[in-house]
Amino acid sequence: MWNPSPVPQVSWDTTLKEAGESWRGTVACLLLGILFVVTIGLVYWQVVDHSHKTWILQGQLSEFQWDRRSHHLLLQTPAGDKTYLNIAVGDLANPEVGVPFVRNLCWLNKTRFCYRWESQVDVRISLVPGDSQHTECYNVTWEPLHCHVEVKNCFSMAGVKWYGGAGVKSQRWPINEQSAPLQPYTLSDLSLRPAAYGSVLEHYFLSSSGVAILLSPTVPLQVGMEREQQQLCVRVEPGTLPQPLHYRVCVARNLKEAHQVMTRMRYASTPVMPNTGILRSSLWKFQEHVSSTERLEHDLRTFSNRLKRHTLGPAVISLDEPSTSLLLDSTHRHLHWKSLVHHLNLSITVSPFLSLKSLQGQRSQRTSAHQRSWISTGRGSSQQAPLLTWWRGELCVKLDLSCPTSARWLSGQVAMVSAHLGAEYVVMEAGEGSPPDEDSVSAGAYLRRLGRIAAQAGDTTILTSASGFSELGLLVRMPALPADWRYSGLKGIIPAMLLHSLMGYPFFIPDAVGGSLAHEDEVDEELFIRWLELCSFLPVLSFQKPPWSFDSDWVLNLTRSYLSLHVDFVVPLLHKYTQEWSVSRNPIYRPIWWLTPDDPQTFTIDNQFLIGDEVLVAPVTDRGALWRDIYLPGDELQWQERSTGHVFQGGVLLQRYPVGLEQVAVFTRIHS
Repeated sequence: MWNPSPVPQVSWDTTLKEAGESWRGTVACLLLGILFVVTIGLVYWQVVDHSHKTWILQGQLSEFQWDRRSHHLLLQTPAGDKTYLNIAVGDLANPEVGVPFVRNLCWLNKTRFCYRWESQVDVRISLVPGDSQHTECYNVTWEPLHCHVEVKNCFSMAGVKWYGGAGVKSQRWPINEQSAPLQPYTLSDLSLRPAAYGSVLEHYFLSSSGVAILLSPTVPLQVGMEREQQQLCVRVEPGTLPQPLHYRVCVARNLKEAHQVMTRMRYASTPVMPNTGILRSSLWKFQEHVSSTERLEHDLRTFSNRLKRHTLGPAVISLDEPSTSLLLDSTHRHLHWKSLVHHLNLSITVSPFLSLKSLQGQRSQRTSAHQRSWISTGRGSSQQAPLLTWWRGELCVKLDLSCPTSARWLSGQVAMVSAHLGAEYVVMEAGEGSPPDEDSVSAGAYLRRLGRIAAQAGDTTILTSASGFSELGLLVRMPALPADWRYSGLKGIIPAMLLHSLMGYPFFIPDAVGGSLAHEDEVDEELFIRWLELCSFLPVLSFQKPPWSFDSDWVLNLTRSYLSLHVDFVVPLLHKYTQEWSVSRNPIYRPIWWLTPDDPQTFTIDNQFLIGDEVLVAPVTDRGALWRDIYLPGDELQWQERSTGHVFQGGVLLQRYPVGLEQVAVFTRIHS
């Protein structure tokens, strides 16, 4: 056969090679085009779209950037894929001018940033290493150079959840749904100032982004929560002298780790262990207002006998301040009273106020030494007179605890009253509500002095407000509530309880079952039962409306049942986790996100809680409900329902889970 070429393969191979080279060239051009487009995009993103952002200080895990367009400080990851904190810095300059904010006056120190903002404010940010490789902190200071300069920072709550701070009238968890006007950051009596802060207050806030903020307590501050604008604002109180805004910011991988690192920074010493004997007793508020000691003694004896007759377990009868004062003024019946209290377990009430009607108040005003002990008008002058104020409907004077002799006098009074009346527990009221014309720092100092006096009085002292002394291990009584199902009543108990626990006060006494602000006919049977069920899992069960006041014996029997559950099931758990709290300061009562801090579904759960890491409690807080949705955290965890024994896998939402009127859904964690 004829072949025009001695090597017939040559013609075929040449054609194939040309086709392959053409294909590879096309791919190379396409890749170069894609690379060019990506490069242009990155350049545009860095130069055009991000030209308004300037890096100012960088750590290992995070960095501060200044956004000239929005006038915000941003705390982000170095890669910029996560924003930990977004801070609006107020009206220190016109945002349209575009303050450079890049001239670091501390440029020789790579861990500090210093800047003088238009001769108005000195800004200093310093990097503080965390106590682990997964955490780091910054100290931030805004120091005004003139007294007329307003220093205000607002932390964005958009897209993140915030916790902590102070108690409010209708407590929420998280605090994003709360609103409070910008006001002095101090404790007030919520019955007199419902829009203020009350019960518990700390200069500490926590974010679901893994950020913890600790405000300086040494500077008078105003704090506000703006629900519509979704921001938490802090401002230095106006004054004649410029004062700095100072706070510490810590970042971690999640909010649990952020809380733990900030807790280790807040508490350097081991806390004082409280007296946990009251955990096994129920607290019964005695509200009979009588005018004679004889009638009071008779009513107390009758009330105590009814508690025993109905077999309601160990009980502490709590006397309010008027009843306590009435007994103190009747010293001639001392021996008779001693024989009576021998059979009673009493809690009495004292306060820094002294009624001018009482014998004690009249005696105290007769001596100049006592006159100097009370908060007075004309401070600093020779013409001083006790400042009169209203307390519990009576004209009173208030003790000035900044005077050492006053503090010693109050300590002596508490010891005398307790010994004279044979009381096992002493409630100290009126820590909330600062002295007139005092700033938030002075008001906080007053409360801390009262806390120290309470600690000196013994480990059975109960305070009605808490701020700055969680290391003392004192019992704290939560504020009085109305008889309703809203967040101002039953629904707000779990948010308030989680706040107390997270802020470092795990030994709290909730308000009386049904609400102590309720009138006799306001507490219906269903509300009483649901309130009872919830509080049975809290440290102390407190009552004002006795269960025998209902027509049904069923309520009385159910009360006995939950009192037994509290002693047999809850108290051993509290003792166990009290030991852990004393070492790690981990809260005893924990939010659901404590087990799964990276699970966003847990960030807004405000009707469930954990006792330690092993018991999940999900009470019913809605009127008429016989079922509820329950979220069990942890994909790798298993939970067993306590009453039925049914086992459920974690990471699931149990929808419309049946919970009868006499029931609480309780799940225990199964350990493999």
